[in-house]
Amino acid sequence: MKNSLSSHRLVLLLSFSLVLFLNTELSSLASARATENNSSKVYIVYLGEREHDNPELVTASHHQMLESLHESKEEAHNSMIYSYQHGFSGFAALLTSSQAKKISEHPSVIHVIPNRILNLKTTRTWDLLGLSQVPTSFSSSSPSSSSVKGLLNDTNMGSEAIIGLLDTGIWPESEVFNDQGFGPIPKRWRGKCKSGKDFNATIHCNKKLIGAKYYVKGLMAELGTRTFISKEFKSNRDAAGHGTHTATIAAGSFVANASFHGLAQGTVRGGAPRARIASYKVCWHFIGCSVADMWKAYDDAIHDGVDVLSVSIGGHVPESSEVDQVAYVAPFHAVAKGIPVVAAAGNDGPGAQSVVNVAPWFLTVAATTLDRSFPTKITLGNNQTFYAESLFTGPDITTGLAFLESRSDNSTDVKGKTLLVFGKPLSQESVATAVILAQNVPDETYPYILTSYEIGADILQYIRTTRSPTVRISAATTLTGFPEAAKVAVFSSRGPNSVSPAILKPDIAAPGVNILAALSPLDPDSHKGFGLLSGTSMSTPVVSGIIALLKCLHPDWSPAAIRSALVTTAWRTSKSGEPIFAVGSNKKLADPFDYGGGLVNPESAADPGLVYDMGIKDYISYMCSAGYNDTSISRVLGKKTNCPYPEPSILDINLPSITIPNLDQEVTLTRSVTNVGPKNSVYKAVVEPPLGITLTVYPTTLVFDSADKKVLSFTVTAKTSHKVNTGYFFGSLTWTDGVHDVRIPVSVQTKIITKP
Repeated sequence: MKNSLSSHRLVLLLSFSLVLFLNTELSSLASARATENNSSKVYIVYLGEREHDNPELVTASHHQMLESLHESKEEAHNSMIYSYQHGFSGFAALLTSSQAKKISEHPSVIHVIPNRILNLKTTRTWDLLGLSQVPTSFSSSSPSSSSVKGLLNDTNMGSEAIIGLLDTGIWPESEVFNDQGFGPIPKRWRGKCKSGKDFNATIHCNKKLIGAKYYVKGLMAELGTRTFISKEFKSNRDAAGHGTHTATIAAGSFVANASFHGLAQGTVRGGAPRARIASYKVCWHFIGCSVADMWKAYDDAIHDGVDVLSVSIGGHVPESSEVDQVAYVAPFHAVAKGIPVVAAAGNDGPGAQSVVNVAPWFLTVAATTLDRSFPTKITLGNNQTFYAESLFTGPDITTGLAFLESRSDNSTDVKGKTLLVFGKPLSQESVATAVILAQNVPDETYPYILTSYEIGADILQYIRTTRSPTVRISAATTLTGFPEAAKVAVFSSRGPNSVSPAILKPDIAAPGVNILAALSPLDPDSHKGFGLLSGTSMSTPVVSGIIALLKCLHPDWSPAAIRSALVTTAWRTSKSGEPIFAVGSNKKLADPFDYGGGLVNPESAADPGLVYDMGIKDYISYMCSAGYNDTSISRVLGKKTNCPYPEPSILDINLPSITIPNLDQEVTLTRSVTNVGPKNSVYKAVVEPPLGITLTVYPTTLVFDSADKKVLSFTVTAKTSHKVNTGYFFGSLTWTDGVHDVRIPVSVQTKIITKP
């Protein structure tokens, strides 16, 4: 199918990013190597906060622990893969299961967890989000700061921000990484570029790409091979294209007249086009991303001085709790040191409880469409005309038209024809010229012409009533604006949170469908260095770029304050004023489990009025409620910490949302807000209660009447009138001063407890 389609350039809509987010078979394969007790595999030994400021002393202590497991120092040193020595303390090593059990009993060890292999999970974007005050004329495709307005102008387009990306690396020759007009690299930067295969640090790094490292030791040890990965570069050079694409979305420089074979034509740039990029290559083409490698990248990024980390990587549901989920611990240390970690919600929608990266310190991003489509005209031999959607760029083709009765039907001649398929592709697609895929919910993971069941049924009627049916497929065109509107994408993973149901996930949504950005020229789906990809992998760097701008404007804001600003100002309606919908088995109004607070609104997030802030104390409360013991929390934080008695309620964690998964009669919870607006402000509560739920806010007015009075608390009492168990109903709580509307989503499920 691929070869025949490529001749007509009928290309992938979504599948590239999803292939990168795809299978965990390699993880299973790698794990199978350790079925016998005496075989070694990669384990991560987590020790919490560092006990020494000197990284060399930290590493020496790691070697000493390993020496207790081996017969010689040489064996101990050879078994170590990484020493985590900057942001936290721990190491990755090759251990047998008995060695792992023995070291887990060491009093300094918090967790010993087997390594895992995770998977990877734009032109019109910034117009849709109102962050598009771009120049009318270009000088080398790069505008002056005086020609832009709003948040871009106020932050000099993010020139002092450093965005770290954990991904597949960078294709450094791409135009989007040019540094023309850039000032000096921020003095606080302590990272570096590392040379390797076809990557020269001196030549390929500049004032734009200021950091480039690669991490593969954990993956190679996990796979148990010394032969390097085929079709890959042992360097930061990007063979897959995914990392180049996400870096473009977050911080790409201006490139005019970019397109994909004429589709989506316009100026490509990142959310923070003058921000600096630090690329940490932890994911490898068609294999995945080793958690041991990711930990070392987090460790280095904390040391290097990034301002935000963008992580388009995730696992699959069911996820274990944060207590056991080793992949969550390193991001916690980044957030604790003031670095927001933006993570993909996953591409396993639209089913409920499919969202990943659900720890409360992640800012988890769902994906929406743009207000743009690529209509494709289908003309049947009887002159009936339909419009589907594809990335088919021509020239127009006319072929015979066939339909297969079943997957086992080998009697129908489909060679050289256009094949009509319902539901999912069939094996015979490989000899067809093109495929019209009719689905209840068009799933853009397939490289076909996508249409609905209704249109598919009309085409089928024509086939069955015509002796020699034919079809003409015209090249797709680009349609922007009305009547198209943003909607939550069908693939975007949904809540509620399967690990901690009281923690709303996802947090926010951003465009992630058919985003135009740079690709590796090795990618067959690229055109002149650019391509259209889809996934929460793409929506994540949209938010990362916006956060880079916010960090420039508000350098003292914590990661939690930034999340709050994004969530409380998000759009719940399209530009037309109509509600945002979510695409699923049935198209419905989007709710917090689809898009968190809503579609990200960058300009409003710069001035939110109030924020729901969180610090270490709040995360301690969360850990206590989630099951960490005092000793573990103390080691994570590097200081003695005791959980209070009774343990804190998870409902009181100061999130910019309220989620009550098991309301039985009545519950009262607490929130605090910090005034980041005018000193003398008065806010009044406006409640939209979920169906059958009474929400009582006290006090109903918050008065900030002095510079010292910046933080005020309030309570919310939720009471159900339902007499039976229900699903979730949704509402909101808004604090308004007439200028700022600080809105948080409210999700409540009645679950009446009956005793036998």
